[in-house]
Amino acid sequence: MEWLKNAGLRKSFLILSVSCVLLSLLLLGIVLMACNSISSTYPTGGLSISIADGSVVRLEEPTPSQERILLLLDLIELASCILIPMGGLALSCILYYHIKLKQPIAALQNGITRIGNHDLNFSMPVRSQDELGRLCTAFDTMREELLKSNQELWRQAEERKRLNAAFSHDLRNPITVLKGTIKLLRQGTADPQAIDRLETYTARIEQYVEAMSSIQRLEQMPVRTTECTYQILRSELEATAKLLAGPLDLTITAPDKGTVELDHGIFLTIAENLIGNAARFAKSKLTIRLEQQESLLLISITDNGPGYPPKLIQDGPKPFGKLTEDTAHFGMGLYSSQILCQKHGGTLTLTNEKGCGATAIASFKVQPPR
Repeated sequence: MEWLKNAGLRKSFLILSVSCVLLSLLLLGIVLMACNSISSTYPTGGLSISIADGSVVRLEEPTPSQERILLLLDLIELASCILIPMGGLALSCILYYHIKLKQPIAALQNGITRIGNHDLNFSMPVRSQDELGRLCTAFDTMREELLKSNQELWRQAEERKRLNAAFSHDLRNPITVLKGTIKLLRQGTADPQAIDRLETYTARIEQYVEAMSSIQRLEQMPVRTTECTYQILRSELEATAKLLAGPLDLTITAPDKGTVELDHGIFLTIAENLIGNAARFAKSKLTIRLEQQESLLLISITDNGPGYPPKLIQDGPKPFGKLTEDTAHFGMGLYSSQILCQKHGGTLTLTNEKGCGATAIASFKVQPPR
């Protein structure tokens, strides 16, 4: 029966039709033979003329009951000649529908209904090699592609949502620096570098907006390395820490001499995120350390706060992750910092120091110091 399911529609219809017709003719022959055999046992009446001497003999006449039986046999023969061939054709149609059409049509109807209900989590059960089987296979391929398209659209929507959240979050710290500098200018207590800081952070926001508006995913953010001195990086870390964590006891260590090639904007964005997170949870002290280890530049920020939640350390930063009522800043800031570290060839490591609070270590792949 399996070979018949895999045969073509026309071939299988021809085979079933011919087989059922031949079977009906065989059955018709059996019925006719049986009727003739039965009727031969009854007297038919009439005259019998001998060829040898021409004598005439009257044959036995059938009784009325025998005549009715003979008439019934004639009707059976006539009805069989009409009904049995027609029954054979009808049987071939029924078998053809059940063997070749019923299952594929039901599968296609079910698939159309489920797709209409926006349910793509199913598969077509029909895998025959005939035309309908190939149609079901093509339908299942279409379903899989439609499912992939929907998943990709959903992934892009989620990625765009994360990108927008990261964009908003990463602009918060530069805006805070600008607002703090403007406040100092109004009070007349700004340092000599205030105007330079305003110009630098305004340019950074402009570059960041241009970069974010030209990409579709956070991972596509370009890395543009430039040469920076450790002295500049240290002074920028000091300025950022004073604005984001001014009341805290700050300790900043960095190499005194040398240069390094890295993406200045990505470095400052990550540093601001980590310093801002540490400042929110630190009790009184914040330590920032910048150091070079072979081809990696490491910046570690340690606070004496309650530390990171264990789930955050185990699973890593997740977008929109809120582990407690006041953990909104454990979401996009750390997540975008992790993505940007990976873009720069490094990693983001979160640990809890015993008796010291939390430590975040961001690494960047850089050129060797000169």
